[in-house]
Amino acid sequence: MDDPEASDADIATALARLVPAGVLIGHRRIALGDEHALLQAEATLFTTCALKVRRQSGAARIVARGLLKALGEPIAALPRTASGAPVWPSGIVGSMAHDDEVAVATVARSGHVRSLGIDVEPADALPRELVPIVATATERARYNTGVLERPILFCAKEAVFKALYPLCGLFLDFHDIEIDLDAGSARVRDAHSASISFAEAPRVVALALI
Repeated sequence: MDDPEASDADIATALARLVPAGVLIGHRRIALGDEHALLQAEATLFTTCALKVRRQSGAARIVARGLLKALGEPIAALPRTASGAPVWPSGIVGSMAHDDEVAVATVARSGHVRSLGIDVEPADALPRELVPIVATATERARYNTGVLERPILFCAKEAVFKALYPLCGLFLDFHDIEIDLDAGSARVRDAHSASISFAEAPRVVALALI
């Protein structure tokens, strides 16, 4: 049986390696009752959502508010927009994500980076039929099967989308984003670019910075 405390320590260590100075990152194992962490301005936007979704969203906001506190910011509601992206306090950029078990968040002051995106996924193999949907022809030629069938590219592209959308409102397909894992960069079809970093264990987490 996995040791949750050891797993959490491993996740924290992996996350700490992803961020440059000035960018904060954290995680939380989603727990019963996390749905009650949604503030009124947030909860009203989740009333039609399943309990599982409210719990995951509450957990992500617990992490985000803890990071904001570390920046010296007051407690603030983080409602979501129609697109699902959170609204951050003035002067702050950030991103939140969750899978079924873990919630993650990252924040920074807007003068430090223009935008942030984060994603988290279980470290399970992708179904083989998803590989050509997620990976471009160039990526399929660049990476071996071991890379292509892990959720690294999927996770990185989700993080890039989250970082880019607040800046230009673009909805992107997987093939609109090309990832260079060795260079730690992403190129987007309309000439935008992002820096990326990722961790593979014990969960796959990707961070994009613009």
